[in-house]
Amino acid sequence: MSAELIELSNALAQATGQAAASVVAIHSEARGSSSGVIWRDGVLVTAEHALRHDEEIQATLPDGRVVPATLAGRDPSTDLAVLKCAQAGNRPIEVADASATKPGSITLVVGRTRASGPVAALGVVSLVVAERRTGTGSSLVPYIRLDVGLQPTAVGGAVIDVHGKILGIASPRFARFGAIAIPAATVDRVAETLLKKGRIPRGYLGVALQPVRLPDALRQSLGHKEKTAAIILEVEADGPAHKAGILIGDILVSLAGQPITRPENVQSHLQAENIGKSLSAKIVRGGAVHEVPISVGDRANGAE
Repeated sequence: MSAELIELSNALAQATGQAAASVVAIHSEARGSSSGVIWRDGVLVTAEHALRHDEEIQATLPDGRVVPATLAGRDPSTDLAVLKCAQAGNRPIEVADASATKPGSITLVVGRTRASGPVAALGVVSLVVAERRTGTGSSLVPYIRLDVGLQPTAVGGAVIDVHGKILGIASPRFARFGAIAIPAATVDRVAETLLKKGRIPRGYLGVALQPVRLPDALRQSLGHKEKTAAIILEVEADGPAHKAGILIGDILVSLAGQPITRPENVQSHLQAENIGKSLSAKIVRGGAVHEVPISVGDRANGAE
């Protein structure tokens, strides 16, 4: 084996060992486990979908102790769960500069099993996008996709760069292939909110939407450039849209002055900071345009 490969191997093993000092195993069943990261003093972060129960949760710490942990809150929209565990102490990993991460960068996913200790998977960054929204509108900044084979026990583990700094939490969610690093900035934001409120406030309008193509004649009469909009298929009783007088069959062409070309566009207006605000919705009903104010409601993990 060449000296360069030996040096690389030793460096990867050293980086794994350093990160493993801040990585725990999370388990709430007799068998199986996922991983978690000591994010701050007495606080663990893991992948939400891998945490199967809300009670009787335990963590295997780096020193081998098995200690209880309590759920502070879940956020399925970012696949993050936050746990309180006073015995975990304060051993956070230094956060990497995500802006320096490029496709082709080497990464390690470091996890921990409840019986065998640290586990590691070597991969590369396959895609970096400045921002991507999940299906429920939460923002990942940046979106970092990894070409890595992720074992179930490593889900929720630390994704670290070549300097041993953490890029985020490993999850197979939001990636058709491989996994992603749920970015550290997102983890910070979600953890802070869950520790304070126990949930992530989500705005909602109380409608079900479907894309619809606008006839050319209608577009011309409206002076509307976009070829598609969103038709309302369902209105939730006593929801914000219902209270605003929105009807099934209305076509939503813009919200807060921004064009709506597909249902996903609505999600960008339903962030926590807009809850309680009145947004102007432009709808088409019976060929006529109407401006309708809708007050964004608050529903944890709500859809539209």
